[in-house]
Amino acid sequence: MSTEEHRRRAGQPAVRCGVITVSDTRGADDDPGGDLIASLLADAGHAIAGRRWARDDVQQVRGALNGLIFQELCEVVILTGGTGIARRDTTYEAVEPLLAKRMDGFGELFRAFSFDEVGPAAMLSRALAGVYHDRLVFALPGSVNGVRLAMTKLIVPELAHLLWEVQR
Repeated sequence: MSTEEHRRRAGQPAVRCGVITVSDTRGADDDPGGDLIASLLADAGHAIAGRRWARDDVQQVRGALNGLIFQELCEVVILTGGTGIARRDTTYEAVEPLLAKRMDGFGELFRAFSFDEVGPAAMLSRALAGVYHDRLVFALPGSVNGVRLAMTKLIVPELAHLLWEVQR
């Protein structure tokens, strides 16, 4: 079956989404990356079922992720922040071991598109995606430009199709 046939079968259902901002400095009143994710999802017809903020700490990130999946019943969770290589960046360490299936192509494509915008600094990104308890999880950088790129070029155009693949 072709990709186009998969997209037709998946349709365009509203997806129940959650957003987590991972930061030691951002919160509900100052979260441009998380706000952009929520706005782009809502503009595409998806429901924002919950938002959480977590410090750059493995246990806090996992707690926020599990809260959105098991309490808010989110089908998709998108995290922003903590995906670099700085000492405090822990999103990758928090999320990657939980994934039953990784979508390596997401990170590869994100870094390729990022290279066109920021050059070799794109290699610093540890953006990733995968499946956790039959839910999609995406971990994006904290920069608004990185969020916009991932959301508009990769996530929003394929979200319904990706979820259909995971849940069928």
